[in-house]
Amino acid sequence: MPEHIKALIVILLIAGAVFALARNFAFALGDTAFKVQRNQWLMLTAIGFLAHNYWLYVICGVVVLAYYSQRTTNKVALFFVLLLAMPPVDIEIGGFGLINYFFAINHVRLLELALLLPVFVRLLKVPHESNSVSKLADWALASFLIVFLALTLRDTSVTDFLRQCFYLFIDIVLPYYVISRSIRSVEDFRHALLAMVVAAMLLAGICIFEAAKHWHLYRAASAAIGIPLDTLSIVERGGVLRAMGSTTHPIVAGYVLVAGLGFFLFVHRAAGKVVQRIAVLLLIIGLIAPLSRGPWIGAFVLWVVFLVTGRNALKRLAVLSIACVLGLGVLSALPGGNKIIDLLPFIGEVDKENIDYRVQMIDSAQAVIDRHPWFGSPDFAVTPEMQAMRQGRGIIDIVNSYLLMALQIGYVGVGLFAGFFLIVGWGVFGTLKRFAPMDSEEHLLGRSLLATLVAVMLIIFTVSPISVIPIFYWSISGLCVAYIRLCRRPERNVGYAAPQIQTV
Repeated sequence: MPEHIKALIVILLIAGAVFALARNFAFALGDTAFKVQRNQWLMLTAIGFLAHNYWLYVICGVVVLAYYSQRTTNKVALFFVLLLAMPPVDIEIGGFGLINYFFAINHVRLLELALLLPVFVRLLKVPHESNSVSKLADWALASFLIVFLALTLRDTSVTDFLRQCFYLFIDIVLPYYVISRSIRSVEDFRHALLAMVVAAMLLAGICIFEAAKHWHLYRAASAAIGIPLDTLSIVERGGVLRAMGSTTHPIVAGYVLVAGLGFFLFVHRAAGKVVQRIAVLLLIIGLIAPLSRGPWIGAFVLWVVFLVTGRNALKRLAVLSIACVLGLGVLSALPGGNKIIDLLPFIGEVDKENIDYRVQMIDSAQAVIDRHPWFGSPDFAVTPEMQAMRQGRGIIDIVNSYLLMALQIGYVGVGLFAGFFLIVGWGVFGTLKRFAPMDSEEHLLGRSLLATLVAVMLIIFTVSPISVIPIFYWSISGLCVAYIRLCRRPERNVGYAAPQIQTV
């Protein structure tokens, strides 16, 4: 039996178990919506492994998406649950001899064009209420995009500039606008966040299997649909395979699972306690499987932010601190516990050279940034300092999204980027404090969104904007702005307590 068929069978079996677990949350979605999401995910995955041609996969995918999208009203939720169905590897659409190529398509862009673009067109025809915070966020994002495009003109052709404009629209504006404008109620949030949690649970199940069996399942799909094999490299740490599922890199898998854990903090009450515990255990073990220390730090920060914004914050932080200290003590006393401790960030010894490389990268990059501090340089990669950081695989691995941005577009560009997310985060914090009573469902939602936003923006200090990382932080920013618009709506009364939701 071909390897990709074996991999497909394993993935479908894992998905069947995860969807059976997730069905316990389905009453929050409605049974019909859950079935649409499940069937769509299974069909896209099967097509991806069986098509044997990427363009056949795209054509069949568009047909399936067009059919199922008519059967659900929440396109954002469908977009989220399908986001990780296949690896997001770029394939260029040829220019038919007129130009080099039109643009690069991948799984995420296929979903954006098929699901989000029709919603975007419809939303343009509908007036939307806004407030000062959401307007400020919109203007901050627009300022960043304008500066980015202006700086792109320094070293590019007309066709490439138009291509970059298209990428910024489809990768940033489209998800941000659709998510921030189409989600208008707590029920919409519940649908969208639960869909993301289901996608994370599917990834977690696959990652656990990959780590246990030392087998990257989605590498088999590369031969089936023409994805370059070198984009799905095998990575180990401490002799253990670092799982990655469909995300193309272990740290991306960890990043996604942190976001899933953050959203689970809001939707977990939709099922019974036993199901809650199984689901959170699945997500936590799935987070461990990629052996990515940056996401582990992000998960810890996520939990801290969530506790700080709830009741009895100091008491719960003290309990968390004591639990961490006791946990390290127990690990050090257990047989083989030191091997686990060696994998931990800051105190572990495994792959310590990676930390040394990151420190050297900051020093080398700072020297380049100092020569072009305000607007960066398009030629930063050819400088002697950057060339000295070229690794054995022949690449310069700038494992810091903020650092890469500073090199490309300078302090002005990275300041506008960070400023946008600071405005969004502060807006969520102010909203949940002023407009959402402590025991209300809106307050729990705000805590979940804020904790997730802080965590994912911290993690990108440790990874460049690869794979699905950008679509996740732009989508989360859209969710946060939708929350601000919802709770600050003048006619909305949020002064009630939702007894079925309890703070954690």
